Amino acid sequence: MISNLAQGVRAFTSNAFLVDGERTVLVDPGSEFDVVERIRDQVGDLDAVVLTHTHPDHIGNTAAVVDAFDVDVWGFDPEHELVDHAIADGETVQLGDHDYRALHTPGHKNDHLCLYSAEAAVLFAGDLVFTNGGFGRTDLPEGDRRTLIESIEYVLETVDEPLSELHTGHGPSATQDAYAHVELALQAARSY
Repeated sequence: MISNLAQGVRAFTSNAFLVDGERTVLVDPGSEFDVVERIRDQVGDLDAVVLTHTHPDHIGNTAAVVDAFDVDVWGFDPEHELVDHAIADGETVQLGDHDYRALHTPGHKNDHLCLYSAEAAVLFAGDLVFTNGGFGRTDLPEGDRRTLIESIEYVLETVDEPLSELHTGHGPSATQDAYAHVELALQAARSY
């Protein structure tokens, strides 16, 4: 089961997805709201935190989650102070009841990862793409439009078309025609 713990929060935060199951994982703790209380409201314990990338709105609550649940943090950049374990491109990480393939997708930020499970037909896209053709900013440090476009192309080459769910770093998730939202983001990024 996947739930967005940042739903309804009015603060500068990313979405924060709790993936419950055999290995209960929080994908991006978000920022500036009490995510620990929201985790406790839904599950008894947490097994790990996985970061799509290390922009402040995605990681601001990380220390509080680590303190409360004594969990390790996984992400692309092992040099980052919050990351305990590196996830390389192509590696597998378990979220809930499914294995997800990590896709290194820079362009918005150098340490950006998307997480894809073919079995579950689910993609966690971080800030690479959003629903309705949105795509990640490239005007921040480490941002690069050409690299972002290449990363979206990489995702489309990897993900199967019958994608059931697209969970993004901001805004609503897509549960219908999810693959089409990624295609639309690529078109928009190319033409912007």
